[in-house]
Amino acid sequence: MSGINFRGIWAIYRTEMARTRRTIWQSVATPVLTTVLYFIVFGGAIGSRMQKVGGVGYGAFIVPGLIMLTLLTQGISNASIAIYFPKFTKTVFELLSAPISSTEAVIAYIGAAATKSVMIGLIILATATLFVPVQILHPGWMVAFLLLTAISFGLFGFIIGIWAESFEQLAIIPSLVVTPLTFLGGAFYSIDMLPQPWRTVSLFNPVVYLISGFRWSFYGAGDVSVATSLGFVVAFMAVCLGLLAWIFRSGYRLKA
Repeated sequence: MSGINFRGIWAIYRTEMARTRRTIWQSVATPVLTTVLYFIVFGGAIGSRMQKVGGVGYGAFIVPGLIMLTLLTQGISNASIAIYFPKFTKTVFELLSAPISSTEAVIAYIGAAATKSVMIGLIILATATLFVPVQILHPGWMVAFLLLTAISFGLFGFIIGIWAESFEQLAIIPSLVVTPLTFLGGAFYSIDMLPQPWRTVSLFNPVVYLISGFRWSFYGAGDVSVATSLGFVVAFMAVCLGLLAWIFRSGYRLKA
């Protein structure tokens, strides 16, 4: 049985990370600037007129939601573009014929996408501390949710990149599905603040569980139990892995 091709994994990973360095302003500066604007508008203008949410000041309360919002969008964007461009330029056939397995290729691409997402998430966390006092009660769980979410939505973005046949399709799911779900998933409010039946309806939004679990790691409280949040992330990752396994077995939109 042949071993893992670490050299091939490292080559793809290094190439993807080099692409980030070439677009450093787009990759890092834009999310940070957006976060600053959120704090000016929501944390300053609105937060100063609001009571504490769950015993936490509003500016500090929205920090986990802002990080998760960035993590989801960046994870999907980084991974989808990473596989879409080889398809667009027809160099994906070189990847498929290279002495590297599909599993190794996914590890490299998703590893790079997750690394970039986590880095940006941590930069936003550091930026947030300049505006509000941030408390992390469970740092180990915070890192776990950060990694699991980055990897899961990196896998999801990779699937979108394989499925998309145009730049319009590449952007349609993140812009029309993921971003609205994130804004309606408790990023800027607690779903306990909603009247019925909207609170119950919100429980069908999968992003609620991600933000709730991540916020729990900061302040020890969330809209749903942390076990439910963790279970959702793991289940979502398993579904994405199953879909990718089928895609590489069938060659769906890769070998055509």
